[in-house]
Amino acid sequence: MKYTEVVDKFLMYLGSIDRSLETIEGYRKELEYFNRYLKSIYIKDLDVKDITLEHIEGYMYDIKQRGKADSTRKRVVYILRSFYNYACKRKLCEENLPATLESIKTNQKERVFLDEEEIELMFIHVSHPILKSAIQTLYYTGMRVSELTNLRLRDLDMENRLIYIIAGKGNKNRTIPINSKLYKILKDYLKDIRPVVDSDRLFCTQRSGKLSSQYINKTLYQAQKDSGIEKRVSAHVLRHSFASHLIKLNVPLPYVQKLLGHADLRVTSIYIHQDMGQLREAIDKM
Repeated sequence: MKYTEVVDKFLMYLGSIDRSLETIEGYRKELEYFNRYLKSIYIKDLDVKDITLEHIEGYMYDIKQRGKADSTRKRVVYILRSFYNYACKRKLCEENLPATLESIKTNQKERVFLDEEEIELMFIHVSHPILKSAIQTLYYTGMRVSELTNLRLRDLDMENRLIYIIAGKGNKNRTIPINSKLYKILKDYLKDIRPVVDSDRLFCTQRSGKLSSQYINKTLYQAQKDSGIEKRVSAHVLRHSFASHLIKLNVPLPYVQKLLGHADLRVTSIYIHQDMGQLREAIDKM
């Protein structure tokens, strides 16, 4: 069976096991990039069984030469392994070739987070009221930017002070409490800021009826420059800051895990870090 035909079946399979649309689209793009590489060599579509380990190794070398990050190359290997695992189980190929590749080691970068003063500076330098409300919601909930842009009005329960995340990453639902600061922000937003539009999105503009992740991150980058903060700020940095501040307040890790929507506690544990002042204070206690 042709590679492209198997890819189509694989993507349908991912949908049948409730993988998110975002995940499926990411897989589709990476598998299409690999197909373009194969076509640059052979022009025509290859059968899956005709793709060799040398082809895969050549592709991995090619993306490394193009300067792709280790984390990106690691993700490509993971996607190819998943694809081949699907194909092998259906007898469309004999061996999971990407599984024989050596694992790509990635350096654990020190995660960027903002302290409380920097967070306030960011808020001050976002002038657009709709975007300011959205960005404040990101910080006070720790939700992913994709979850925020997909929020519907019905997902907000002001009476019980709850936000319902429907089908977040991994297609999992969760509930996030609204603290007193965010309650006032959202109350003012709904009363005075949110435009009257034919859209059920919680955060929306008059023109498009929604907000995009790119628009939010672009706004954060501009606010970072305007405020003089030297760290590169994105929506994910706000999520990391939310988790870091909770841990600093001694909130138990499993609670933070639940708020962030992590399936694995080990993922949440990367948010445990101390700055040099905290480390020095700990040493001084000895």
